[in-house]
Amino acid sequence: MTSSTVKRAATLHDVAQEAGVSLATASRVLNGSTRKVADSYRERVEAAAALLGYSANFSAQATARGSSQAIALLVANIADSYFSQVAAGIAHAAEEHNLVMSIGITERSPEREARLIRSLRGQRPSGIVLAASRRTAESSPALAQALADLENDGVRVVTLGSPADGVTSRTVGIANREGTHELGQTLAGLGYREAIVLAADVGLITSDDRVAGFVSGFTAGGGSEPRILRDELTRDAGYALMARALEEGVAPGTVVFGASDVVAFGAMSAVRDAGREVGSDIAIAGFGDIDTGRDIVPSLTTVRAPLDELGRQAVAAVMADDWTDPDPLPVDVIVRDSTPGR
Repeated sequence: MTSSTVKRAATLHDVAQEAGVSLATASRVLNGSTRKVADSYRERVEAAAALLGYSANFSAQATARGSSQAIALLVANIADSYFSQVAAGIAHAAEEHNLVMSIGITERSPEREARLIRSLRGQRPSGIVLAASRRTAESSPALAQALADLENDGVRVVTLGSPADGVTSRTVGIANREGTHELGQTLAGLGYREAIVLAADVGLITSDDRVAGFVSGFTAGGGSEPRILRDELTRDAGYALMARALEEGVAPGTVVFGASDVVAFGAMSAVRDAGREVGSDIAIAGFGDIDTGRDIVPSLTTVRAPLDELGRQAVAAVMADDWTDPDPLPVDVIVRDSTPGR
């Protein structure tokens, strides 16, 4: 096929000509300007665009609106099923609002998060969702400035769990502390009196809330003060922390709480590799209720969090003109085979 036979892509000018309207009117319809266009003109422009196979220019849309039809999600680690399920909820809701979603991986680094935000700023997203848990002492001038610049541009910043420093962010979250309090009480009610908690380093707000809730619930239910070991909320960290606990000595009948399901999975592997039994010997529980926890053997006791709904709430926070932060989404304790009664 020669270049002369290649069909040229339709332009905005072509659409305007086909519809019999001005170029400005066609642009307002197809690039999402907030200026009102009569329904009769809008219908003609949309019909012409469909006939010619016209594809809108995202850069032009951003200029017309002051923002693009895009939403950005920043997560610590998309390979973690907890974050991927939140991302799925955001993606589903974004599609319903005709938004395009982009994802950035922060690896829990404020400096990396700041770089990603600066890059996203040029795309003029409608909103940005910060899904990585905030820290109590998040002293990163670069991150604070990047977020302030976004806010000055009119980009809505939504955080999951706790507000971001330095900006008027909208916040959605789940009942971390309340859920783990109930889990601790439930496990104590099953007869457990000794517990180990595997958590992130002090200062990661989500982890700190889950630890505090579990400790208060377990001791209120009659259990002793849990031993707390800290590293990261990853499968490998869960394995390493559990291996360390086993070397120091873990009595039969102890229950181990991993502050996320993936931490609990790592702990289960460490218990097996040490020649111990999960459930009948050392009980293990997690948080999140990601899909894998239902399929492993023994199935994992956990706190079920409505992760898809959390993602949908984040998009609602981006899209709403008037917004009041809602109460944290309720969670449910799910008792499975990994924590049999004593």
